[in-house]
Amino acid sequence: MNAINKKLLIFLIPACALLVAAWGKIGTNTDWQVYGGSVANIKYSALTQVNTANVRRLQVAWVYHAENNDTKRMGPIECNPIIVNGVLYGTSARLKLFALDAATGQEKWSFDPADSIANKTWHRRTVNMNRGVAYWANGADKRIIYTAGPIAYAVDANTGKLVSTFGKDGGVDLKNGLDRDPARMSISPTSPVMIYNNLFFVSGEVSDATPGGIRAFDVRTGEQKWMFHTVPYPGEKGYETWQDTSAYRRMGSANAWSGFSLDKKRGILYAGIGSPSNDFYGGARIGAGLYGNCIVALNANKGKIIWHFQTVHHDLWDMDLSSPPALITITRNGKKIDALAQGTKEAFIFVLDRVTGKPLFPVLEKPVHTDGVDGEQLWPTQPFPLMPKPYARQKLTLDNLNRVVSDSSYQDIKRRFLSYRSDGIFTPPTERGSIVLPGYDGGGEWGGPAVDPKTNILYVNANEMTWVLTLVKPNAARWRTNLQAGMGLYNQNCMVCHGTERQGSGDFPSIVGVDKKYTEAQFLELLSTGRRMMPGFNHLSPDEKNAIAAFILNNKTEQDKKYVGPITQTTGPARPGFNSTGYNKFLTREGYPAINPPWGTLNAIDLNTGKYLWKIPLGEFEELKKKGVPPTGRENYGGPVVTAGGLLFIGASADGKFRAIDKKTGKILWETDLPATGNATPAVYSVNGREYIVIACGGSKWGGKTSDAYVAFALPGK
Repeated sequence: MNAINKKLLIFLIPACALLVAAWGKIGTNTDWQVYGGSVANIKYSALTQVNTANVRRLQVAWVYHAENNDTKRMGPIECNPIIVNGVLYGTSARLKLFALDAATGQEKWSFDPADSIANKTWHRRTVNMNRGVAYWANGADKRIIYTAGPIAYAVDANTGKLVSTFGKDGGVDLKNGLDRDPARMSISPTSPVMIYNNLFFVSGEVSDATPGGIRAFDVRTGEQKWMFHTVPYPGEKGYETWQDTSAYRRMGSANAWSGFSLDKKRGILYAGIGSPSNDFYGGARIGAGLYGNCIVALNANKGKIIWHFQTVHHDLWDMDLSSPPALITITRNGKKIDALAQGTKEAFIFVLDRVTGKPLFPVLEKPVHTDGVDGEQLWPTQPFPLMPKPYARQKLTLDNLNRVVSDSSYQDIKRRFLSYRSDGIFTPPTERGSIVLPGYDGGGEWGGPAVDPKTNILYVNANEMTWVLTLVKPNAARWRTNLQAGMGLYNQNCMVCHGTERQGSGDFPSIVGVDKKYTEAQFLELLSTGRRMMPGFNHLSPDEKNAIAAFILNNKTEQDKKYVGPITQTTGPARPGFNSTGYNKFLTREGYPAINPPWGTLNAIDLNTGKYLWKIPLGEFEELKKKGVPPTGRENYGGPVVTAGGLLFIGASADGKFRAIDKKTGKILWETDLPATGNATPAVYSVNGREYIVIACGGSKWGGKTSDAYVAFALPGK
C-alpha cells in the first residue's frame, strides 16, 4: 500500500466511524420488542440518530391505515406497537391484529378476531381497548399473543394464522379458570400480556363481580398454570385484611388491568393492582383490603407472593395503580440499588427496593379524615412519600380556582365550590359532593413514566383535573314492576358512568335515545359482552337484564310487567349502601377545568435524589393561545419515550400534537399536528440503520377528529 493510500485510509476510518455513530449500525436493526420498550417498562431507546441537533428535520416516513380509512363507530387506538426483526405488530381500534414492514408501513398480513372460531362467543360489534401485543419465539415457532375481548389468541407471527394447537382452535377463553361460573364472568384485558420463558401472564379489565386475579398460561398450549388471588382465600396471606370472610368468593375487580413489568434475571413479576369493587362505597368491604391498590412482586414460575406494598388503604376514590412499575437501578449513598418506581393517580411516586419492597425514600402514614357516610369505615391513615414531591396538586382551594375565565364564570365556580367538601387528597366521599384532585384520570395515568437508565431521570406526564364525587342512597322501595327494578338496577350498576339522567358523565357517553340505536336483543347482548370501557354484566340474572333493558329502551309494555327477578343480590359483590352519581368533572361554564392552569404537565425527576429538574405544561387550547394566554396544559393519555439522542417524544395531549422535547431542559424542539389525537405511547426503532418514531393516532375519548392511522417519522434521506 502506497503512502497516499495509507493517508486516505487513516482519514476514512474515523470518518466512517462517525457516520456509523450518526446513523446507527448500517444494515442492522434495533427493535422495540416489548410493550414499553423492555420488560423493565422504562420506555427508553438507546438510538441516537435523531437527536437535539437534527430533530427539527423530522418528516413523515410512512402512514398505515389500520381500518382502510373506515373510522365509523371507532374508538381511540391506544396501542404501543412492538417491532421485531424489522416487522411492526399492532392493533386497530376494532382489535384487528396486523404486521407491517417497519421501514415502509406496507402490510404483510392482518388477522380479524371476529372471524375466528375461538371467538364465536364474542360478537364482531364489540369494540374493546387494546394497548399492545406480545411476541414469543422458539426456533421456527414464532407467535404473537394478544387479547381481544375475553379471548387470548396465539397467532403465527409469520403468516397471521391462528396456531391451532393453542387452547381451543387458537384461543383461550379467559372467563374460564377463575374458580367461578364462567357464564357470569366478564373479562377483557386492555394491556398486553407479559411473557417469561414459556409462560404468559394476564389479568385485565373485569366487571365488579369478576375476580381480577393474575394468571399464568403456557405459551405453547394455552393451559392455565397458576393463579394469584388478588383477594386472598382462607389461609392465604392478606385474608385477615377483610372483615367479610366471604369476600374471596364474591368480591370482584382488584385487577392488574395496566399490565406488568418483569425482573427476568430474578424471575420476579411486578404488577400494580386496582381497587376492589365497589369503587366509592366500602361499607360492604370493610378493612384494608389486600391486595387492592398494591404493588405486588410475584414468583413468576409459581405465582407465590414475595412482597407487597399498599399505596391506598381501603380505597374509596378509584385510585387504581394505573401503570406497571418501572424497574431501575438507582444510586443511593454511593451504592447501586435495584429498585422500582411506581407512579400513581394521586401524583405520588413510590421508589421501592425491587427485591424487598422497602421504600428507598421515607414514607409516612399520615392521619386522614374518617367521617364518611353511614356504614362506611375509612382507614385512619394513608401513605405519603416524602420524596419525590407530588407531581400534581392535591387540594382545590379558593386561591387556585380558575381565573382565566370571565368574572361571572369565576363567581359561578366559586359558588359551587363552596357547596362541596374539599379537604384535599383522601377527602371522604359525601352526599354533599367531595372534590377529587388530581382526579380519577390523573396525576399519572395508564401511559406511565419513562426513565433514562443512564441518568435515572424519570419523565411523567400528568393530569390536574378537578372532579366531584357525590353519593346517593339507593331507593329502598320494593321493586314490583320492571320499571322500578330497572331504575334501581340502573342506579346500582350504570349511574356511576352514565349519570343520574342517563346524560353521561366524565368521559362516558350519554345513553339518551339509545332505544333508537339498539333492538332489545342487541342491547341485552351488549349488557353481556360489554364494549370499550364498559364491562359485561354477566353477574346479573336474565330477569335483571330484562328490567334494565325495559327502563333504558323505554319499552312501556315491558316496564309495566311484574318484576320476577331477585330482590336481593345472590352473586357478586354486595350491593352498596350508597351509589355514585357518576364521573363528574368540575368545569367552568366554558368547559375548562375549575382549577387554575396547568391542567396537564410533563415532569422530570431525578430518582437518585428525588428532586425535580423541570416541569412544563403539556398541551394548549388554541382559542386561549390566540387571546395571549400562556400554555395551560391539557388532559393527556399515553406515555412518553426517552432516547439516548437527548430527546423525549410524546403525543398524549388532547390538542392532537406530537412533540419532541429536550430531555435536559424541557424545551420543546419540534412539534407537528397528527391526523387525530395520539392517545398512545410512541415506539422508537431502527431498520437498516434508519431510526423511526411511530405513534398510533386514533383520536380520543373526548370526541373530535378520528383516525385509524399509525404515523412513522424519520429524518430525510436513506
